[in-house]
Amino acid sequence: MGEVPMGKGHEILQFTNHVIQGRWFSLFTSFLIMAGAGATYLFGTYSKEIKASLGYDQTTLNLLGFFKDLGANVGVFSGLLAEITPTWFVLLVGAAMNFTGYFMIWLSVVGKVPKPKVWLMCMYICLGANSQNFANTGALVTSVRNFPESRGNMIGLLKGFTGLSGAIMTQLYLAVYGNDAKSLILLIAWLPAAISVIFVYTIREMRVVKQPNQLRIFYYCLVIAIVLALFLMVMTLVEKAIQFSHAAYVGTATMACALLFLPLLVFVREELGVFRRKNLPIDPPQVVVVLEKEDKFITSEIKKEDGNNSKCFWFNDIFFNKPARGEDYSILQALLSTDMLILFVATFCGLGTSLTAVDNLGQIGESLGYPTTTIKSFVSLLSIWNFFGRIFSGFVSETLLVKYKFPRTLMMTLVLLLSCIGLLLIAFPFPGSVYVASVIIGFSFGAQLPLLFSIISELFGLKYYSTLFNCGQLASPLGSYILNVKVTGPLYDREALKDLAKKGLTRSSVKELTCIGNQCYRHAFIILASVAFFGALASLILVARTRNFYKGDIYKKFREQAEAELASTNNNRIH
Repeated sequence: MGEVPMGKGHEILQFTNHVIQGRWFSLFTSFLIMAGAGATYLFGTYSKEIKASLGYDQTTLNLLGFFKDLGANVGVFSGLLAEITPTWFVLLVGAAMNFTGYFMIWLSVVGKVPKPKVWLMCMYICLGANSQNFANTGALVTSVRNFPESRGNMIGLLKGFTGLSGAIMTQLYLAVYGNDAKSLILLIAWLPAAISVIFVYTIREMRVVKQPNQLRIFYYCLVIAIVLALFLMVMTLVEKAIQFSHAAYVGTATMACALLFLPLLVFVREELGVFRRKNLPIDPPQVVVVLEKEDKFITSEIKKEDGNNSKCFWFNDIFFNKPARGEDYSILQALLSTDMLILFVATFCGLGTSLTAVDNLGQIGESLGYPTTTIKSFVSLLSIWNFFGRIFSGFVSETLLVKYKFPRTLMMTLVLLLSCIGLLLIAFPFPGSVYVASVIIGFSFGAQLPLLFSIISELFGLKYYSTLFNCGQLASPLGSYILNVKVTGPLYDREALKDLAKKGLTRSSVKELTCIGNQCYRHAFIILASVAFFGALASLILVARTRNFYKGDIYKKFREQAEAELASTNNNRIH
């Protein structure tokens, strides 16, 4: 009495297994992993604890910051590893690196191990920061391959959740540990690693099956992500104005987690429809039509393979006998191509200038006389608009591409031109201009990575995407180092020394070299704006080169493969 019928219970188990093994659940767990992969954005929150606990000066702390950025942007190893090992292994390696790096930093800060050498701390933070590349490679690359026709939407969503990672983890640490920045380091150590370990086997490449309402589902996720971003922004501002109790922090963290898990309900509903359709009888004539398409597709693929079997010297293969755009390039073919060189220049100019502006935002506000609370508002604005830039570039570029054949490369050009405006607003400031600059630079900075990753996948194929997208972002730390350390820093110091000279002082007379006034960043940001404009011109060359490619149907191959998979599934059900 009251027992569940055996048939019903078996059906529930089947459906549960169907959901967990499906593409949508894999995407959901990818959202979770990416939402925990933004620990590098929290460095400003816990860096003061490192400085105070270990007795570092500002120069040493900046050195740690550099190694953090270096680890976060050099992802070639994770890409190469993904080419020869399964996704679960890549994620487990990343989890181990994340836990080891940040846990050792926490042990050092709380004094549970002897004070480490500076080089060892640099290694710890580089190791921990580098782990996010393994999360990116495992979750992002797999998701793009599982949903190849919606890669712009996919990359925008996944990078958007990474952008929100810092704000999400801040709410969690306030709820779990209270306002204790040392414990934030501990949370960063175990939480992202735990997420990867728990869901490691759910993220894997699967057969691509065409689903007509796929775009609508992505828009549901977009709305949820925007609501989550707005909630986090409001809570961040409110928590600065009002003293929260621990119970209130628990409430906000619970709400943030509920919004983060909300896409799961959307995906379960979608999988329920797929599950029901899967168990319905199929009209044989419909299958014949699809199978005929499959036969044509297979025949065309065989012919294509036969045509590509001609043997050439490796040098000719790399430089002269490259595949058509959109086909699968080898790693060397892609890296040594003119298209990749242009992308590298555009990324060097675009992300290099944006990162420089982000890293100097605090001192920019200080030089222009803004109070500390206002400077924090600049940082919050930049972070939130970074998220909106990622979402916008993913979804809008995808819509314009599919509906109007608007090249994604041209979207990159427009984003870089927009970045120039933000940089010039800092070079020639007026009252309130930094607010506008924070929004523009944050938006353009966020928009660039999804566009870069999407363009690489479109031009060079998905076969070696794990390595290629990690190589593509190598220009970012290089641009940041040259434009920040070698250009902006020395020009700022020169202006500060001029101020000291006017006061009759020398460098040895003051502990900290500080510049106040509109002139502090003027020359540096004029140079940065010029570099960003040059990057826009470079990307415009790529627009011209890829014009015919984007006029075609770049997703045709993936649609045919999805139809073939559907036909194969239906054929198996009949037999």
